[in-house]
Amino acid sequence: MSEMDLVYVVDDDAAMRHSLEWLLTPLGLEVRTFGSAADFMACLDKDRVSCLVTDVRMPGMSGLELHESLLAAGSRIPVIVITGHGDVPMAVRAMRAGAIDFIEKPLNNQLLIERIHEALRLSRTRREEAVELDAILAKIATLTPREREVVLLVASGKQNKMIAHGLGISLKTVEIHRHNAMEKMGATTGADLARMLTLAGSLSAE
Repeated sequence: MSEMDLVYVVDDDAAMRHSLEWLLTPLGLEVRTFGSAADFMACLDKDRVSCLVTDVRMPGMSGLELHESLLAAGSRIPVIVITGHGDVPMAVRAMRAGAIDFIEKPLNNQLLIERIHEALRLSRTRREEAVELDAILAKIATLTPREREVVLLVASGKQNKMIAHGLGISLKTVEIHRHNAMEKMGATTGADLARMLTLAGSLSAE
């Protein structure tokens, strides 16, 4: 049985939490509700396809502070901000932090559902990218120091002769390192390598 997509709801208003749970559960979504940001942070499952619907004004940490705290911690969970006290500065701050949307109460249920599905699609894409990144990093870890040098130059569009001249090694040696590195990385072209290194943040800091 496949795992259901997960929607977290963080709101200090119990009636709102129950209302959203009632609205979303029939859609085949798992809904987990929390009365505070701290309770949610203690239960976040980073490995699930999920999104967060959070109120702005709550005792303790606000919804915007929660979103910013998640970003600071490296979480990429998509966030939808809701509030009964909306104003332009709050909306700007939420959107600048990367929120999917800023929705005022009383909620437009259809709009909220659409945004939640959008957020879950984004979460799934990010999860797939994370899996691909882990695979690429594992391949990079198998490269020798010289193979890493060659890979960077190949990915930047350099020809074998230029690489040989730049590294002070023979053309044959470059060809061997290039072949071995391409095989380890599972790449067939320099463009393949460039895409992988872009996703991995390149090897320049290694």
